Amino acid sequence: MRRSFVPLAGAILAVVLAVPAVAADDGSEGFPVKDPRITESSGLVASRAHPGVYWTHNDSDDGAFLYAVDSRTGGTVATITMSGVGSPRDVEAISMGPDGHLYVGDIGDNLGGTWDHVWIYELPEPKQLRDQTVRATQYDVKYADGPRDAEALMVHPKTGRVYIVSKNEEGGGLYEGPAELSAAGTNTFKRIKDIDLWVTDGAFSPDGRQLAVRGYLGGLAYEWNDGSPERQGRLSVPFQGQGESMAYTPDGSTLLYGSEGAGSEVEPGSVPGRGGKDGKSPSGDGGSAAGDDGDGAGGGPDTDFTMGALVLAAALAVVYGLKRLLRRD
Repeated sequence: MRRSFVPLAGAILAVVLAVPAVAADDGSEGFPVKDPRITESSGLVASRAHPGVYWTHNDSDDGAFLYAVDSRTGGTVATITMSGVGSPRDVEAISMGPDGHLYVGDIGDNLGGTWDHVWIYELPEPKQLRDQTVRATQYDVKYADGPRDAEALMVHPKTGRVYIVSKNEEGGGLYEGPAELSAAGTNTFKRIKDIDLWVTDGAFSPDGRQLAVRGYLGGLAYEWNDGSPERQGRLSVPFQGQGESMAYTPDGSTLLYGSEGAGSEVEPGSVPGRGGKDGKSPSGDGGSAAGDDGDGAGGGPDTDFTMGALVLAAALAVVYGLKRLLRRD
């Protein structure tokens, strides 16, 4: 009698599929924000000192607080209270400088652009993850063409120059700050490019070759081109209740999108286009990229492992079945 190898193959496949997926250490698969205090997450940036940790903050005048969220668990592992900044008015963005300092943008203006100045706070990223107070430097900021609302602040990872994108339903503008911010006087930001999007956040790729901006219903990627950005394509932004934050993973291979709301989820997205003229991806590793409006989605390590295991299981089942067929009882 010939015995079928189907039961054995099914058993092998069941074992393979039962192996639990391991959460990515860099947050590239997304993560929940579990802290009940974080109800209006409006900015997001990867930690440089603590792998797998992302900094976020609440919108508006919640206070001078920053939260370190562990992407492996979704839990808050440290709360930072900024001192030396007075009372924040409308905190909307956070970014990381090349010196390992955090830059916090108190740049929102819910009155439609009536405040004659806004603020940026700079502080060193704590070396230890624990609740603590950290003194920050406060910078006064104004725009060369008058007050406006903004929710996106980005620090270039190579030059350290600070940029802001204004928020307007009909499209915003990219503003460039001085080469170095000064705490002694007013820092004037000048408009260098129109952005055809109602922008709620933005981020530079880790190598500084790509600028990404998002809105509530979409996003755009730009080749930075040494400060003369050229549009590359659209971002595939997930639908979220009130999407107001974004960040690159530390290797630049994934864009992460956050939203306001209690128990919100940070969701991953692909990085379209190429980050530089040498044909490499924004992470600098020469990875593949999508076309102008493509998604550029690709599999991660867990996907590759599962597919490899399935192929191996199928191959073993075929070999075993052939042996059984050739051998008669």
